[in-house]
Amino acid sequence: MEFVGNHILSVDQFDRQDVERIFAVADQMEPYALRRRITRVLEGAIMSNMFFEPSTRTRVSFGSAFNLLGGEVRETTEVKASALAKGESLYDTARVLSGYSDVIVMRHPEAGSVAEFAHASRVPVINGGDGPNEHPSQALLDLYTMRQEMNGRDRNLDRLSIALIGDLKYGRAVHSLCKLLGLYENIRLHFVSPPELEIPADIADDLVHGGHEVRTFHNLEEGIHDVDILYVTRTQEERFPSQDEADRYRGLFRLNESIYTEHCEPNTVIMHPLPRDSRSQAQELDDDLNQNPNLAIFKQTDNGVLVRMALFALVLDVVDEVDNHSQPVTWFTAKRHQLS
Repeated sequence: MEFVGNHILSVDQFDRQDVERIFAVADQMEPYALRRRITRVLEGAIMSNMFFEPSTRTRVSFGSAFNLLGGEVRETTEVKASALAKGESLYDTARVLSGYSDVIVMRHPEAGSVAEFAHASRVPVINGGDGPNEHPSQALLDLYTMRQEMNGRDRNLDRLSIALIGDLKYGRAVHSLCKLLGLYENIRLHFVSPPELEIPADIADDLVHGGHEVRTFHNLEEGIHDVDILYVTRTQEERFPSQDEADRYRGLFRLNESIYTEHCEPNTVIMHPLPRDSRSQAQELDDDLNQNPNLAIFKQTDNGVLVRMALFALVLDVVDEVDNHSQPVTWFTAKRHQLS
């Protein structure tokens, strides 16, 4: 795809070459994300962070990524804090905000809403999650983390085997990730979920038609055998018709150190898009895994900054200028490294 000036709304926009391009730029961003160098390539640019659904990691990660490139961030974090609460349409909101911004990141609870917003925007829009539909940047950072983990074992993403566990029906990160995995060769996927929360049939069918192996499991212990990566998701309770229905599934597919040790290969990577539900009746990813050396959930969050920096650099056409507008670390940044 042509990145410059365009929206990032769905992973359907990408082919394998596009993904590798994003990852190459993300690699380039590492010294800036780690504060080893400073760049001001987006000095004077403004990003509007429009999050009409709860978020911590995605919202702060996008904001940090833009700040690390030298830009400024403006935020709206609730519908009731915006003119949408007064009846303003997405069209009007997009027309107004795109006059104040150079790029907009948007999260909204309704599927297709970000695309509708982008249609009226005069600047690039990046989808920060639209209901149960997609979460492109999360899928990219997840795949980037998988690439790092496999590179450490002298492998690439082709012939990867992965168990996707939990709420696969409503998990938008899983939906986007499956589409990206389909760009690679001979992927083997174990879909592990309650029968009512299986992966949507169209996503599974596309993988099969792409030549990948797909198996469905309703038992956790059976589904996590003989894979490279476990990708665990929480029950997306906000997507269910009622809290009572959501509560039926909380804690059913709970991974802990004992289950991991008994049923997984010793080096199986553990991932989760976060937040993990730490309430006692849920805990789909138990705290006793915190010291497991194969737990990669915090590598994922760190990598989110790199990937989102890359997306900003690509759509705003500054990739080749990042280093030209860089300088050595400041006194405070140097001190930060001493303290960390």
